[in-house]
Amino acid sequence: MTTSAPTSTPATADGIELRLTGARAGYGPVEVLHGLDLVIPSGRVTALLGVNGAGKSTTLRVLAGLVPLRSGTLHWRGQAITKMSALDRARRGLMLVPDERAVFASLSVRDNLMVVAEATARPGSTPDITPALEAFPRLRERLAQRAGSMSGGERRMLALARALLARPSVLMVDELSLGLSPKVAAELFEWLGTVARGGTTVILADQYTDAALGLADLAYVLHRGERSFVGDPAELAHA
Repeated sequence: MTTSAPTSTPATADGIELRLTGARAGYGPVEVLHGLDLVIPSGRVTALLGVNGAGKSTTLRVLAGLVPLRSGTLHWRGQAITKMSALDRARRGLMLVPDERAVFASLSVRDNLMVVAEATARPGSTPDITPALEAFPRLRERLAQRAGSMSGGERRMLALARALLARPSVLMVDELSLGLSPKVAAELFEWLGTVARGGTTVILADQYTDAALGLADLAYVLHRGERSFVGDPAELAHA
């Protein structure tokens, strides 16, 4: 698999991409995050680890604007975006690849890619899906295939390819390896590493702990919506 990374905007002077402070959020009467604090460095890979129900996915959805904060604040490169809509965050480069329903199952692979290419094309330019096909050559063979009929690994590739076309400055990926073979998962982790080396900030929530720790520059462990560890991934790898 050829790996190519999106072009990223420069990091901030203080090196901080996102700062989440005192975050409380949840669904209906259920509170999932209980005063969570996160500091995400620019141009690095941050891993969010923890068992099912720890709050990893909810944290990513809060950062993406899909789950509102009940209290707390979120700053992106020093700007308060707590009340910014999910659409505006995505348009500005804060991109979430969820653990499921990340592609339009009824559309072809080509149409899935064109939806993003057309929405993000610069004025006067022609929508171009070439970067996605260069990053994931397997998709070139599947352009006419309905996305819902592809394997789980291919759908994950398509979801990441769609995100790539949006030229994110922050790429958040939820449960990258869920349901995938070790070989396919390794390919996708390798691609994420290339993206990060190109300067894009990556936030990865995944239960494939060894691979996530091997890729990450910073690790958080969440437990019941609170932070139980933050620090060097090597400390967890050798624990």
